[in-house]
Amino acid sequence: MVMGGLKKSCGAKGFTLIELMITISIAGIVMSVGVPSFSQAIKSSRLTSNANALIVSLNFARSEAVKRKVKVFVRRKGSTSQHWDNGWDIFIDLNANQVFNDGTDTLLRTFSAISEGYTLRTGGNYADWIAYLPTGFNDGSGSANHDSFGLCAETGDTENSRKISVNKIGRPRVSTGDVTTCP
Repeated sequence: MVMGGLKKSCGAKGFTLIELMITISIAGIVMSVGVPSFSQAIKSSRLTSNANALIVSLNFARSEAVKRKVKVFVRRKGSTSQHWDNGWDIFIDLNANQVFNDGTDTLLRTFSAISEGYTLRTGGNYADWIAYLPTGFNDGSGSANHDSFGLCAETGDTENSRKISVNKIGRPRVSTGDVTTCP
């Protein structure tokens, strides 16, 4: 019905205050359930990504050692033994001092530090480096040729940790939740 050229509205359009409050309450409940699981998924994804970077490095070093018929080193960056958080270099140690020397040794790849807040630690056998021989077998900076790396997201969170084990013949593998202590 038109009155004086204007249409008369037959019903109100929009939301009432009560409908808006109910919608906001439901959205709040959904967010409180969804956000923690989303942050857990992000943490798990970063752990997997960091573990995969190390696995790729070890497999690359092993294949290069076999292909080139030389000993290939994977050495942690930084000055603290057993702490691999700052990244690592993969190189051929031409002067046999177990340290990468620019100008003498051949750098094959370098990996930057892992994500902030994450730790990557190892035992005494790979405290400073792990190397692969032309046979594909590995050698470590300690007395044995096998060890593991522990990757953690938070102090004490062993349930979501990743353990990267390298067996006696040099093959790495990842398992979840097997790290006994996270720094």
